[in-house]
Amino acid sequence: CSLLSGLFSGRQDKNCFMNKHMVQYILMAGAAAFQFQVTLLFTEPEELQPGNSRRRFKTVLFNMTGEWLMKKTSFGMVGGGLGSFIGDVHRHGAMIDDLAALRAGCFSRSREKSLETARAWDIPEDRVYGTFQEMADRESARDDGIDFVTVATPNSSHYEIAKYFLGKNIHVMCDKPVTMTVEQAEDLKRIAEERKLLFAVSYAYTGYPVIRQARRMIEDGIIGRMLYVRAGHPEDWVISSVPEEPAGNLPWRFDPNVAGESLCCADLGTHAEQLIEQFTGLTIRRVLAKFNTWPAYLPLETNVTALLDLGDGITGELWASQIAIGKECSPYIYVVGTKGALEWNHEKPDILKYTELNGPTQLLSAGRDYMGAESRSITRVAAGHHEGYFEVFGNIYRPFCENLLALKEGKAYEGLSYPTIREGLNGMKFIHACVESEKRGNIWIDL
Repeated sequence: CSLLSGLFSGRQDKNCFMNKHMVQYILMAGAAAFQFQVTLLFTEPEELQPGNSRRRFKTVLFNMTGEWLMKKTSFGMVGGGLGSFIGDVHRHGAMIDDLAALRAGCFSRSREKSLETARAWDIPEDRVYGTFQEMADRESARDDGIDFVTVATPNSSHYEIAKYFLGKNIHVMCDKPVTMTVEQAEDLKRIAEERKLLFAVSYAYTGYPVIRQARRMIEDGIIGRMLYVRAGHPEDWVISSVPEEPAGNLPWRFDPNVAGESLCCADLGTHAEQLIEQFTGLTIRRVLAKFNTWPAYLPLETNVTALLDLGDGITGELWASQIAIGKECSPYIYVVGTKGALEWNHEKPDILKYTELNGPTQLLSAGRDYMGAESRSITRVAAGHHEGYFEVFGNIYRPFCENLLALKEGKAYEGLSYPTIREGLNGMKFIHACVESEKRGNIWIDL
């Protein structure tokens, strides 16, 4: 006991670093025949991380053998099995902070593929299900059932899956676009609010730490009153991979019955729309959109140009494209104010450009001490090291899981925000308004 008391007394020797395994060995030597809970303070020595020391508190549970038992949520996945790009990203993002454990799934329509996925990810066979309905029914009846479900399926199934799990009082993390229609999104929002359930939407690019820094600077008036916003998400995957003339079957994203009434706007435009909201705090009031489709035989658009009315005299432009040659994945945003401007591009995601009126452009780097507390709290590596797609998904899952843990313990959640069904509904309103604007001769449409 005296040894443990010394270890956890809060005294820190800057030349000594205690890791997980050292704690385990000490606890095993004690061999206490009970479980106990402690709060550890992890400190990265300042001399190892110049100008970038960080401290993190974690509440952990040890058993009699010193086993490291994190407090965490449990989740299941619908879709996202082996071979799925987005499923793998969700899985890594959910578990990156040890706040969630994957316990169940209906990973594919194919039972064989679901079982193959379960074996690869160490999921017991009795928690691999043939349908999402069976999964929701059985997991909600278990004492150790999942806390939330990740929906990583094509667009057309999001609504019925999410609604069914909400009906079983299971929280939801859903890919975007959250539904096929505005009405469906409104229904999910109503159900989640009535049942007091959490509903997150994975707008990944908003998870970069510098996006929170930009929002803080704008709210603090650093760039003055906002005047103009330009945002976009250009890629070249359609023009680089789809034949100019029809040739065989196309992926599900080109099928209106599965993708919905939009391709490019729903797939990429909503990322830019949500980037505007998270970066600036503004929501789009009206939109005037123009669609282009190449190759011409495709049933849905592959390029979107839109003018935006953001209220209070603030105008904007949005460009989403799947035919932008040379752009692999390049979301961006540029905001002009009366005192300065801010700019971010996914091609350099750890850098926020800030230009003061009549001053030089400054490059603000994620992880540095001059960044705000919110930004630094979700920065995982030292300044100068790049964070990627898994990490930004983790930055959406982390506050979602922390909120869920607080809810389970009956505590008020006071942590970071994350995209919810409210933002998902805004995204559906944006898609529908753009489609209506195109259909009606490129006129202004209210959201």
